[in-house]
Amino acid sequence: MESRTIEADGIRMRWEEEGEGHPVVFVHGIPTTPRLWRHVIPRVRNARCMAWEMVGYGASINEGWERDISVARQADYLAAWMREVGLESAFFVGHDLGGGVAQILAVRRPELVRGLVLMNSICYDSWPIPSVKAMRMMGSGVERMPDGVFRLVYSTFLHRGHDNSDRAKESIAEHWPYYEAAGGAAAMVRQVRSLDVNDTLAIADLIPNIQVPARLVWGAADEFQQIGYGYRLAYELGAKIERIEGGKHFVPEDHPEEVAAAVNDLLEGAG
Repeated sequence: MESRTIEADGIRMRWEEEGEGHPVVFVHGIPTTPRLWRHVIPRVRNARCMAWEMVGYGASINEGWERDISVARQADYLAAWMREVGLESAFFVGHDLGGGVAQILAVRRPELVRGLVLMNSICYDSWPIPSVKAMRMMGSGVERMPDGVFRLVYSTFLHRGHDNSDRAKESIAEHWPYYEAAGGAAAMVRQVRSLDVNDTLAIADLIPNIQVPARLVWGAADEFQQIGYGYRLAYELGAKIERIEGGKHFVPEDHPEEVAAAVNDLLEGAG
């Protein structure tokens, strides 16, 4: 994929792009980057695939130091980026925090959203998860961790969310260098401190009002975002949900075929 950058509302934003056709925007979560979609996008057909990088994440970590990088604010940044790149509307594929961003955008700016594919997404009161809450409580102590120690913490966290150990190792190699280059533990603590469950609670009652086609893919063994929340989302969105037995949290990396199939199904239905 080709990496691109543009300035929107005074913020330098980055994304990776590949292909032509229906506009599809992919939004990652924490603690990942647009590289989360590296195995999904090549399997998506007839689409202009754009893997957007949340402000304050990945190669854009430094753009977030003096800014609000909450999930709700990310939806505003995403809308501004769409305006600058000339996207009047798009299909959105979101994982983890990225799924929350997509839900908020669909509620607050419905004219921008043609359809949704969500997987192991934050929603309602499903987050922040206990390990993230603990990291926030111990923030100052975590910030002082040497990179080598924090890399072990980071690696352990990612391994817990993968059911494919080889993909877990690959995932760490893909995403960790961005943290290492931007201060290691301090960069992630900054992200963790920005998380506020009220961002999704504020729109919880409005999810049934989202009137776009939707698909869900969920790892049934996810310890971070339990599948019960996925069933609630599916019901309120009027969407199909594919349950991946044994699948854990990082479904786009461990099960890219199923994710791409859901995206292709949505696009085919759009004509």
